Amino acid sequence: MTTLVQFDFAFDGPWGEQFTSVCRDLAKDIAAEPGLIWKLWGENREACRASGVYLFDTPENAEAYVIKHRPRLAAFGVTDPGCSVFSLNLPLSRITHAPL
Repeated sequence: MTTLVQFDFAFDGPWGEQFTSVCRDLAKDIAAEPGLIWKLWGENREACRASGVYLFDTPENAEAYVIKHRPRLAAFGVTDPGCSVFSLNLPLSRITHAPL
């Protein structure tokens, strides 16, 4: 069952191109996660927030990633990340143009 994971947290930057440069190796590591289909990286400079939205092939792979990623965020100074895990409604998602 396809599973969506969303992290959302306070973040003071860097932003944009600088963030891309700083996180390039992290992105490559995340890309190699078992069962990862894709990840979206979100930035909101005005609210000082960042997010990651991930799509995994199974709930088990999603949960394994959450367990791995929480300490990694803590190592970056993220103290209280919000994390939500969802099952997807694929028929409705396809109607609204999800690339599934």
